[in-house]
Amino acid sequence: MIGYGFMGAAHSQGWRVAPRFFDLPLTPSMDVVVGRDASGVAAAARKWGWRESATDWREIISRDDIDLVDIVTPGDTHAEIAIAALDAGKHVLCEKPLANTVEEAEAMTDAASRAAARGVRSMVGFTYRRVPAATFARDLVAAGRIGDVRQVRAEYLQDWLMDAEAPLTWRMQKDRAGSGALGDIGAHAVDLTEYITGQRVETVSGILETIVTERPLLGEGVGLSGTARQERGAVTVDDLALFTGRLSSGALASFEATRFRTGRKNALRIEIAGSLGAISFDLESLNELGFYDSTLPETEQGFRRILVTEHDHPYLAPWWPTGHMLGYEHGFSHQVADLVTAIASGTQPEPSFDDGLHVQRVLDAVERSSNDGSAWTPTGS
Repeated sequence: MIGYGFMGAAHSQGWRVAPRFFDLPLTPSMDVVVGRDASGVAAAARKWGWRESATDWREIISRDDIDLVDIVTPGDTHAEIAIAALDAGKHVLCEKPLANTVEEAEAMTDAASRAAARGVRSMVGFTYRRVPAATFARDLVAAGRIGDVRQVRAEYLQDWLMDAEAPLTWRMQKDRAGSGALGDIGAHAVDLTEYITGQRVETVSGILETIVTERPLLGEGVGLSGTARQERGAVTVDDLALFTGRLSSGALASFEATRFRTGRKNALRIEIAGSLGAISFDLESLNELGFYDSTLPETEQGFRRILVTEHDHPYLAPWWPTGHMLGYEHGFSHQVADLVTAIASGTQPEPSFDDGLHVQRVLDAVERSSNDGSAWTPTGS
């Protein structure tokens, strides 16, 4: 695993736990974690159970005893690492968004295609597909339970940047992150919409806004008067993304991604209205799914709450007795289980790098629409 921060912890948990609950056809071996800071990555290795740590990812991917590379670094490094790993014959799991630009994502997808011809697999980490309630929503739509999709509302709402004095980090710098709320969390809203509906976003019209344009840098500086002052740096990404998308069926979808929605901590919410019913999902209540059946008599209609904890629900059979809830981290174990199973069977895991490239094109189209004020901008895929 290359990288060991927040996502590194989540992925490590997935690799540790999945083999203990799922009957996997191959057993993952957590051999080495890589990071730039030798002491920091060594501490992460001890904490999460990696056998060793290293600081040179190029050396690691050249080793014959490494079969798979998991990339959890900032977006500006995804392309270089993934392409090198695939060309070295390593399976690759790469966190979303796939890259910082369409061009990088295209190069990664080309490398994945070359590697697939040699039996080497690749997958992008849109983990929320693997929340059981979200997967069950997809199954209901595919089974025709809500009829034809007519309208979608998808939003990912957080408030962790509300404090204007919170320090500038890599997630607020375009050269490191590619975009702000749009790519960081808006990518999830796009992917989950497409996954549940089975359709793609084909055109968009949107606007991006940077609410706080500069933030303190970490560390103190000294002003011209000789007094200590906090140095500040420019925020070069969006804080808020609002856009409309037209799906391949012609249905309209509205999207919002923000890290400034006061009171919302991690609210990935999607509501899909169809000709026969509707579904509603909120990540802040991730064990539940709202379902509306308009074919019932009027006296019985209304959204009902389905507790998605039955063993017949997706991914639930290996876990706890009915009614015992799962959490955020379980999606990463499901991701490991799906990836390892696909590698063992020689099939393409999903979402593929092609899927990641498509989402990158949607993000790019939103940014272009915002920049030039276009009413509708094709996603190009």
